[in-house]
Amino acid sequence: MAKKPTSGPKSRAGKNSSGRGQRDLTVKVKTARGRKMSSTKWLQRQLNDPYVQRAKADGYRGRAAYKILELNEKFHFFTPGKRVVDLGAAPGGWCQVAVPRINALGEKAGKPVGTILGVDLQEMEPIAGATLHQLDFMEDDADVKVKEWLGGRADVVMSDMAASASGHKQTDHLRIIALCEAAAYFAFDVLEEGGVFIAKVLAGGAEGDLQKILKQKFNKVLNVKPPSSRSDSSEKFVVAIGYRGNGEDEDE
Repeated sequence: MAKKPTSGPKSRAGKNSSGRGQRDLTVKVKTARGRKMSSTKWLQRQLNDPYVQRAKADGYRGRAAYKILELNEKFHFFTPGKRVVDLGAAPGGWCQVAVPRINALGEKAGKPVGTILGVDLQEMEPIAGATLHQLDFMEDDADVKVKEWLGGRADVVMSDMAASASGHKQTDHLRIIALCEAAAYFAFDVLEEGGVFIAKVLAGGAEGDLQKILKQKFNKVLNVKPPSSRSDSSEKFVVAIGYRGNGEDEDE
């Protein structure tokens, strides 16, 4: 059994995190034999990234937790009682953020208890308050399974998935747009009317068709780059609010 992580961010402004009275040191990484320069630069960026350090202090499984946290602070889609699906959930940071905010553990007395369901191709370590399944969301009847596990339709479907990098910028852009479109069509099958869809995309020109599809299905579609997204990254998040429904019977 994995060590239970904390379910939400906690401020740790002690002497080791405030930076007061300390020198601002930048960790430098030497290029080791067999390691590419690009890998060295990535490692150095990770070691000096304040969000990486903050995630460790707050008990999150990765810096990506702050992206959904900041989006929720802006749009308030996590509220007690919500049913949430996290596609490509590993390692689980987004689920961790959702748990206390939808009251998945029932800790807020008098508030409805929500459900957070995380699915991923790989197995994940347990998260208190979350239900995790190893599942390819693009396989036949995946939407049926998800609705069975949820006990109904979802209020929020979210995705931080990214296709494996090829090293070719345009190819990678097209791959992530295709993945995001697949996530959107999955959301159409499982979302409740009025529901919300959030997904990561890469700016690059090919996302126009996705925007058109979402605007046909939702009342409002916005593109947001949260503060925790790296400034040198082309990633942004599409937030689609007010799902209009598929016009199909609930018992399809």
